[in-house]
Amino acid sequence: MALSYDFELDFKVRDYECDLQGVVNNSVYQNYLEHTRHEFMLSIGLDFADLFKKGIVAVVARIDLAYKTPLVSGDEFTSKLRVEHQGIRYMFYQDIYRKADDKLCLKGVVTTTTVISGRLAVSEEIKEALERVNAKRK
Repeated sequence: MALSYDFELDFKVRDYECDLQGVVNNSVYQNYLEHTRHEFMLSIGLDFADLFKKGIVAVVARIDLAYKTPLVSGDEFTSKLRVEHQGIRYMFYQDIYRKADDKLCLKGVVTTTTVISGRLAVSEEIKEALERVNAKRK
């Protein structure tokens, strides 16, 4: 069964993202994932800067990454995500696939939440936007 994703974003590995072994440095993958989340949020009408101005602070609470196949300079790849709202958490299931052979390179789960007025809380604005995404998925 093929996995279902809510959003996809294409990238190309740049030379300076690679370490001495010639592969993408492990920390760079988090940049790819974060950029994908930000672009996804923009695509559903949410902007982190605007949320912050409204007192809604979106934060990463936990990241779990499984490195499967290394990317190297020049590789083109697609970062894909699926998101679920679970209580005060927003769970981003994010995978990276190399375009040349559709090989899974990274499997990740990024748990985020929101802080409103100094307390963990559900952002109604984010919740409603994600409900629209879930409605399209069904």
